[in-house]
Amino acid sequence: MTQGGSPADNALPPALAALLAGAPNAPRLAVQVPPPDIRPWLAGNVLPGVWRFAAAEPGAHVVVVALMHGNEIGGAVLLDRWLRAGLRPLRGTLTLVFANLDAYARFDADDPTASRFLDEDMNRVWDEDTLEGGRRSAELRRARLLRPVFEAADVLLDLHSMLWPGDPLLLCGQAPRAAALAQALGTPALAVADEGHAGGRRLLDYTPFSAAGGSKRALLLEAGSHWQHDTVAQMETSATRLLQLCGTTTPAAALPPGRVARVTRTVTAETNRFAFLRPFRGGQVVPQRNTLIALDGDAEIRTPHDDCVLVMPNLRVGRGQTAVRLARYA
Repeated sequence: MTQGGSPADNALPPALAALLAGAPNAPRLAVQVPPPDIRPWLAGNVLPGVWRFAAAEPGAHVVVVALMHGNEIGGAVLLDRWLRAGLRPLRGTLTLVFANLDAYARFDADDPTASRFLDEDMNRVWDEDTLEGGRRSAELRRARLLRPVFEAADVLLDLHSMLWPGDPLLLCGQAPRAAALAQALGTPALAVADEGHAGGRRLLDYTPFSAAGGSKRALLLEAGSHWQHDTVAQMETSATRLLQLCGTTTPAAALPPGRVARVTRTVTAETNRFAFLRPFRGGQVVPQRNTLIALDGDAEIRTPHDDCVLVMPNLRVGRGQTAVRLARYA
C-alpha cells in the first residue's frame, strides 16, 4: 500500500472486507416506470426511431436522445410522451432519437440491467477512427446510421440514468461552451466537466461537439436512478428547460445558474478487486484531502484535495472500467 495513512486508515473495516469478497450486487431497484410501447415510433420520419419536426420560423436545431443504453428507459418514456402529445417546435428544428432500438427490444423488467447493449456500449464509440474503421457490432452499425443526425444538431441532450444511487447531474465534457450551457440550464444544479472514459468516447465527446472553436454543444443528463418516476420527471424538467433556452418552445423565467465541478482525477480500476470503503453516493463531497475512499487491489485511492466531489461512483466495477471521477467546484 502507499504510505501516508494512519494505521486506522490501513486496517480493513468489515464492510470493506465484505466488498472485496464480492458481497455486493447491483441494487435491487424495482422497475417503477412501465417501459413504453414505442412501436408507433419505430419507423421514424427520417430514419428508424428518428423523428424530426421543423418550424417555419428559423432557429436552433435541437436533438434529444433516449435509449443510448437499452435499459435506461426513462428517456424513452419522455420522448413517447412528447410524440403522443404532438410536441412541435415554434422555431427551428426538433429531432427526437430512440438510439439503441435492438437493445431496448430485449428489455425485461425481471432482469432490467441485461439490455444495456447487445455487443458493446454505444456510448463509447464516438471517435472517427472507430466509426470509420473495420470493427463490426450492432451498436456500431446503429451509430454509423445515426451519425449524420447528430452531426446536424446545434444543441444535443443525451438522456441517461444511473444504476447506483446519486444526485442528478449534467456532464459537459471539456468544451467550455457546453459548461456554459449547463450553467444556464440550471437543472440539475450540478454540472461536471470531465475527460470521459478510458474505454471510449461518448457522444458528447464526439468531435463536432468538443472541437475547440466549434459552436455545437452537447450535454449528457444523468437524471437519477434507473426506472424511477423521479428520474423521468427530472428528464422532462431538464429537456423542457433546454427547449425553452434554445427558443424551440416558449421561453420561461430564468433559473439560478448551476455550478460546475471540474474533474481532477478519473479513477479507472486496475484490478478486479476494486472496492470502496463504504457505499458512497454520487454527488457526495468528501471534506478532507487524502481521505482513503477505496482500494484497488493493494493500491489506495485517496482524495486529492479538500471538498472532493465524488462523481458517479461505481460500486461494482471491473478492471478497466471507470470507478469514480473526483472533482472540485470551479
